[in-house]
Amino acid sequence: MNTRADNELRPTTIEPIASAAAGHVMISQGQTRVICTASLSTDLPPWMLPRDGGPATRGWVTAEYAMMPGSTPQRKRRGGDSRGTEIQRLIARVLRAAVDLERMPGVLITCDCDVLVADGGTRTASITGAYVALAQALLTARHKGMIENDPIDTPVAAVSVGIVDGRPVLDLDYPLDVNAEVDMNVAMNGRGEYVEVQGTAEGAAFCRDRLNALLDLAEAGIGRLLEVQEGAIQNAKFKMQNAE
Repeated sequence: MNTRADNELRPTTIEPIASAAAGHVMISQGQTRVICTASLSTDLPPWMLPRDGGPATRGWVTAEYAMMPGSTPQRKRRGGDSRGTEIQRLIARVLRAAVDLERMPGVLITCDCDVLVADGGTRTASITGAYVALAQALLTARHKGMIENDPIDTPVAAVSVGIVDGRPVLDLDYPLDVNAEVDMNVAMNGRGEYVEVQGTAEGAAFCRDRLNALLDLAEAGIGRLLEVQEGAIQNAKFKMQNAE
């Protein structure tokens, strides 16, 4: 049973985990758990390399997404599927909107999002957590001298919203999601601009007023998620400074 207010996020934390990757966190939203890592490389996709053989003038950010076998009550089989492919492309698009690729020339960052427990909102949690892992990886890249300037242009985060029993509701867990009349995923940046909006009427069609209400709800929720992200990034900076 949902005991949250309609405009209330599930309890959300972004915490460091043990990993060899340059960026590494686990995001928890309610019962949903996603491990987000960001790995550094200089092995850019071939299509990004200059034809004249000179140095690359841009970097790249990409993502992979997977649900672990024990993430759902029925075992999730390993291997890619069309849903996972669509989600990882979404994650990568949103993360690239956070950075200036020309300020990270020759650097490839791959963000891996592995769902440990799926209780709704895994794609939006992946975006929110992966941004923190990306920011950590970029800190490491600067520390190693791989890049000179901070490529981050603006933070990004995402959240789900929907209409359940006729009411706009923020941050849908699985029971809310399966009963939603409208289901929407919203990604925004720190300037209050939309990066991506995915919305579907699962039952009856919805009007413009309902859409506006859902977007307002998402904006408020994302504002709170940005604060959680900032706390996690500042903690990573503090640990890096004290390790020097």
